[in-house]
Formats: sequence, C-alpha cells, structure tokens
Amino acid sequence: MSEHASDTTEQDNLDTPAAIKADLLAGMFFLVLGLVIAYLSWDMPRLETRRIHPATIPGLVPGLLGGALALCGFLLALSSARAAPLASGWKTFGHRFVGAEAKRVLALAGMVLVYSLGLIGWLPFWLATGLFVFVAIVAFEVWLNDAPAPLARSLIWAAVQAVIVAGAVTFVFERGFLVRLP
Repeated sequence: MSEHASDTTEQDNLDTPAAIKADLLAGMFFLVLGLVIAYLSWDMPRLETRRIHPATIPGLVPGLLGGALALCGFLLALSSARAAPLASGWKTFGHRFVGAEAKRVLALAGMVLVYSLGLIGWLPFWLATGLFVFVAIVAFEVWLNDAPAPLARSLIWAAVQAVIVAGAVTFVFERGFLVRLP
C-alpha cells in the first residue's frame, strides 16, 4: 500500500462519527478543566502584603495555561460539533475506549498518578522525574507499541533520556525559576 493511501485511510478513521464524538467530549472536558484551573489560579493568594510584583504571583502561569487549555478545548469541541450532526455515531463511540489507544492513555494516566502522587515527595525530585521518564519510554517503546523496539536499545535510550530530562528540569526549576523542589 502506498504512503498516500495509508494517510487517506488514517484520515478517514479520524473523520468517523465516533471520532468526532470523542473529540466533542474531549473538547468539553478540556474546556471545563481549563476554566477550573484558571479560576483556582485566580483564587490563589496574590501576596500583596509581602510586596510581591504582580507579574510574579503564584497563579499567573497556571492561570494562563488554564486559559489556553480552555481555549483549545473550546476550539476542539466547536470544530467537532460542526463536523457532524450530534445524533449520529454514538453507537460506535464506545469502541474508542477499548482499543490500543485507550490502553495507552490509561497506562500513561496511571504512570502520571504514580509519579505525582507516589514518587514526588517520597523520592528526591530529580530521581522521581528520571524514573518516570525511564519507565514511560520503555513502556511506550517496548510494551505498548504495535512494533516494539528491541529491549536493550530501549533501556539504553531510556536511561540516557531520563538522566538528561531529570537534570535539565531540576536545573531549570531550581536555577531559572528559583523553585525549591521536594
């Protein structure tokens, strides 16, 4: 099969009624999540009593990111709502949650929860971040891939990336943003 024919088939799968409904629900979810993040960021203490400059308030970056997430969610929901009538495609919509993509999303969500709720605070930040990156790379290259990479190559690649990412993120937050990490 030619590369162009493969692209056409993949595009056709993205335009199915089930995919459009999934985009609509995902867009609505991200819209609400972004608005909640923006509101909670707005509600954070501004620290005026400590004479902190308004550009350095703790909720500024999360608020901007929440607003951007809400905007992207709105645009995704709007484009999917325009793509097809809302009444079609709900029967096949459930199939989106049992395929390989759903398995990958659930695996990533589980890894993020273990990282953020379990490893952060229990291990030094740099070590927790390195372990997360290492496990994520190995999992997605070897176990959750339709064409798995060789294990030895993935282990080496994951170790190199984990050291680079953990070091870079720790350095940027501690030296650039002056954030004390756990």
